[in-house]
Amino acid sequence: MNSRTVTLTIDGRSLAAPESATIWEAARTAGIDIPTLCHDPKLEPVAVCRVCVVDVENARTLPAACIRQVEEGMNVRTDTDRVRRARRTLVELLEAGQPPVDDRRKSVEQDELAHLGAQLQSDPSRYAATCANPPLEPDLSSPVIAVDLNACILCDRCIRACDDVQVNDVIGRSGKGCETRIAFDNGLPLGGSSCVSCGECVATCPTGALTDKRLVDTGVNGSDAGAYGSGSTANGSGSAANGSGSAANSSGSGAYESDAAANVPGADPDATLGGSGTRQVDSICPYCGVGCGISYHVRNGRIESVTGRDDTHTEGRLCVKGRYGYDYAHHPQRLTKPLVRREDAYPKQPLSADFEDYRDFRRSLRSTEWNDRIREVFREAEWDEALDLAARRLLEIKKTLGPGALAGFGSAKVTNEEAYLFQKLIRVVFGTNNVDHCTRLCHASSVAALTEAIGSGAVSNAFQEVLETDVIFVIGSNTEDNHPVAASYMKQAVARGVRMIVLDPRRPTIADHATRYVRFKPGTDIALLNGLMHVILREGLQDRDFIARRTERFDTLEPFLARYTPEMASRITGVPPSVIEEVALEYGRAERAMIFWGMGISQHVNGTDNARALISLCLMTGNIGRRGTGLHPLRGQNNVQGASDVGLIPRFYPGYQSADDPEVQKRFEAAWDTALDPDSGLTVVEIMHGALDGSIAGMLMMGENPFLSDPNMNKVRKALQRLSFLVVQDVFLTETAEFADVILPASTAAEKRGTYVNTNRMVQIGRQAIEPPGEARLDGDILIDLANRMIRMEQGESGPRWAYDGPESVWEEIVALTPIFQGITYEAMEQDTVVWPLEEPVLFTGDFPQGRGRFTPVSFAPPDELPDDEYPFVLNTGPVLEHWHTGTMTRRARALDAISPEPFVEMTPGDLKRLGVEAGDPVSVSSRRGAITLKAKSSGRVADGSVFIPFHFKEAAANILTNDALDPDGKIPEFKFCAVAVYPAPSSD
Repeated sequence: MNSRTVTLTIDGRSLAAPESATIWEAARTAGIDIPTLCHDPKLEPVAVCRVCVVDVENARTLPAACIRQVEEGMNVRTDTDRVRRARRTLVELLEAGQPPVDDRRKSVEQDELAHLGAQLQSDPSRYAATCANPPLEPDLSSPVIAVDLNACILCDRCIRACDDVQVNDVIGRSGKGCETRIAFDNGLPLGGSSCVSCGECVATCPTGALTDKRLVDTGVNGSDAGAYGSGSTANGSGSAANGSGSAANSSGSGAYESDAAANVPGADPDATLGGSGTRQVDSICPYCGVGCGISYHVRNGRIESVTGRDDTHTEGRLCVKGRYGYDYAHHPQRLTKPLVRREDAYPKQPLSADFEDYRDFRRSLRSTEWNDRIREVFREAEWDEALDLAARRLLEIKKTLGPGALAGFGSAKVTNEEAYLFQKLIRVVFGTNNVDHCTRLCHASSVAALTEAIGSGAVSNAFQEVLETDVIFVIGSNTEDNHPVAASYMKQAVARGVRMIVLDPRRPTIADHATRYVRFKPGTDIALLNGLMHVILREGLQDRDFIARRTERFDTLEPFLARYTPEMASRITGVPPSVIEEVALEYGRAERAMIFWGMGISQHVNGTDNARALISLCLMTGNIGRRGTGLHPLRGQNNVQGASDVGLIPRFYPGYQSADDPEVQKRFEAAWDTALDPDSGLTVVEIMHGALDGSIAGMLMMGENPFLSDPNMNKVRKALQRLSFLVVQDVFLTETAEFADVILPASTAAEKRGTYVNTNRMVQIGRQAIEPPGEARLDGDILIDLANRMIRMEQGESGPRWAYDGPESVWEEIVALTPIFQGITYEAMEQDTVVWPLEEPVLFTGDFPQGRGRFTPVSFAPPDELPDDEYPFVLNTGPVLEHWHTGTMTRRARALDAISPEPFVEMTPGDLKRLGVEAGDPVSVSSRRGAITLKAKSSGRVADGSVFIPFHFKEAAANILTNDALDPDGKIPEFKFCAVAVYPAPSSD
């Protein structure tokens, strides 16, 4: 219900404001500044500092504007002599206890207390320090946050930011009187506490008590300067400015180069990329699918820090990766010159295979040792040579073996425009639909089930709607590690009274905030979900009207579920029948409920069936088509949604238009002026199988690292070795690039402009903040250049030429061919974030895209490979909070590497004891496909008989062990279940 409006006067101006508003809020809306120290718009006001006092006519005292509500006819003055004296006195008392100016970690402009003191012309020398205790030693134990409690004014903003916004509950007060302090977990050093380093406390601290540590040297002669190859930015003879093969002068270059950041919206218009001042450039976080708004702060062409943007859908929130994982862009191992494999470096072998142990490999990520190894296998080349070689060899394969012998792996990390150009290159120039990317390994089964059941693979509702629902149902998602900012909204919702049910074989940390956590046996999701639906039907909680109006085939589901009684489901899942009944009743009775899932649902041989069961649960209760309801498979990488939207998948052209449909094919042939392959292409794992059996001979890989990301890594290694020709386009020499014939140095998200689509279907603009190092080029430029060279070699000078006037012109072509993007322009995105379809934040409010939602009964079936006497444990794999995907970026970010430096295998204390192993001891983990050695970690998150290994670490790669058996519909491998053995291993110390 809308609040009634009242009229009041502030500083002589008549204003209207909701009666629920405070004076501070009313003034802020009108552009009238009332200073605060303890208040932040994201936090509930507490009026601790009283700096926001104002003069209210007929009031006995000066009330705090942050908590005093407006009233009809109220007359407020914000800047009288009385108000200024009060504020100055309060500020002087607070400043009296501050460290000397030279010792402060923030400048006057950054330090809100110092800035306000300067404005008020305060004189803190008039007062002695409130508490004359000896200075406290700074706490520098955290890799990212410096703590100086001498500068703390006990405003409690950090406590409220931690507790109320991120809901991590790490910070509080301890002591009494002059001994009162901000404390972390009741007195631990910050680095030894449960802090997850999200930095929300730093973002809100008004003084120098909490500050970000410096992660990048932005000085002219900074120690981090330079990159691999003679084409480094500072001194390379082949630099982008002067090199004969540079991006600017390459003869095959397209007109795609992004504008300098100074010339695009969101950047300081008075500075240039190479300037010496500090600039702020608004962009999008390059990590998970949440798509948080960020601001790069750039000095001397280097990223100095990253902050969250309050004006975006995530309200300034960030996680440790988004706030502190940016310095990889300046890492000395950045590729800056094209590389060509030396003639004496055949047959191909992995360069990183001969490190003695994981410590040697990890050290190599931060040293020049790795660059030395690269020089032994690859030589530097000019762009013309590298691109001509790539074009010629790929065309030779096409001519001799046919287009089907070529394939491409694109990336969910690049922009929509670059993903579109990549799939267009593979379809139009290579002549095949053998194009895919990492969504195949994440949510292909989810998309298959959603498309079949409702006609769309997109999420129906934004994750922020958890604040408007009654029940949050989370299954197969380690949300706090994978999508920390989305998880913060879930935790906030629970704090406000929303019920959250978390179901997972391995206890995710978000279960600590859930109203109910259910552990079930790995691989038994279908039996559990069928059991829940059985109870809902038994109790008559299905939405009969919704089922009748908007669904079909319910008559096939209802009798099928009859045998999945709670007792039967319990025997399969290990969940007590009473718990199955309670969960079913809690979900079934909710007026509004939202379902979230992750790769714990999708990465199984029966992943599509898992998703089908979830969809049936949702349709049965009518929890779709309204706010606070719906289906939301949380997207993993920053542009998984967008890359799929623009056609970076074999079965679909842009906009999920079927590549098997002759009419669709004709439309794209007309638009692209070429004949297209009429058959669907191969998926990621199928392409690797093709490389192994010789049917795939040549590949282009852009920003993908299948050597670490694909299952059964030993088989992937053999496949990469068998390829006749491999071109890799990336920012580092990845484990996959070690097998390349040609390597093309590309650009990071901070170095380009373009659009991305997040897990909510929001289309947002990422903006260029820095230049690519050396001769590294934008991915779009590389693709256009390669396409034009191949067209010219194959068709002669008369062949059609690709020419685009920057990313915006590519986006216009995408929109013209993609109905879901109709009406979405760069101009609209510059003004605000938009979702597709335009102005439809909630999907399926009316009919589903295919008309009616379809129920599909699914029977429980066991995983492909079950434990036995030889391999008695069940392996689960996944990420940790600090790292992302194959670690290419995050393991080269100093802070993230420091927080999470090495691999581990998580086991229960009981299992460790039975093996005679203690936490920290090395163990060997083996499957039918290989073995790795890593440290044991004692944990109650897994169940007896189960182990968990993160997949980011090359030196103990979990995907050596995993099973490459595929889901028949989604063609996704079974990452989440395989049988392993664990034994004590000799120590390498």
